[in-house]
Amino acid sequence: MKILCISDHIDPLVYTNTIKDRFGDIDMILSAGDLPMDYLDFVVSSLNKPLLFVFGNHDNNHFKAVPESLNPFGMVTDFPPSAGIIHVGSRVRYEEGLICAGLGGSRLYNNGENQYTELQMKCEMAKLIPRLLLNRLIRGRFLDVLLTHASPFGIHDKPDRCHQGFKCFLWFMRVFKPKYLIHGHIHLYDSSEVRTTRYHNTLVLNAYSHYIIDTDEYQYTTKEDQTTDRH
Repeated sequence: MKILCISDHIDPLVYTNTIKDRFGDIDMILSAGDLPMDYLDFVVSSLNKPLLFVFGNHDNNHFKAVPESLNPFGMVTDFPPSAGIIHVGSRVRYEEGLICAGLGGSRLYNNGENQYTELQMKCEMAKLIPRLLLNRLIRGRFLDVLLTHASPFGIHDKPDRCHQGFKCFLWFMRVFKPKYLIHGHIHLYDSSEVRTTRYHNTLVLNAYSHYIIDTDEYQYTTKEDQTTDRH
């Protein structure tokens, strides 16, 4: 199964009329936040595949549009978004054979929308737990993918308040063992910057711009923490 992961940046390799040629074999799209809704609408309608998303800290929980200067197609999108775009913030969703859960937003830094303290994020996370336990009983596993906007603490994050990750994500990965934690929020400006890190049984992946996961290549192994000394 191939998953197109996107976040934070309108990628010209995705936002093009040749999108089907490049990404026609994709089975699902995951958006980790801070992307205009009509960009998501363009992707899902072009590829005709389900798209799950969470809000980022620059989203205002309303369906904003791509800026006109970045909209070469002159698209006009009706809101709310078309069928196939599914908000999974603080929710669990079974889609295309995968159990996915979402936690949007970033750390609190200026009291804006979609910003959380560590305690507030723990409360959002608690909303997922009953469904995760039910999944364990019914499907034999808690979940496959945790989709977030912020990164875990000490993994891909930055020391400033806005871009610092959540410590509770580390606990979540140790307890519920998702195969993937896919996040955005951390912009990558250099191809040498770290995009993927293994933490116990979970592959933590920065979806900035776009990244493709092939789940058939996933190796379920337990490794020592790959976090920094901030952990």
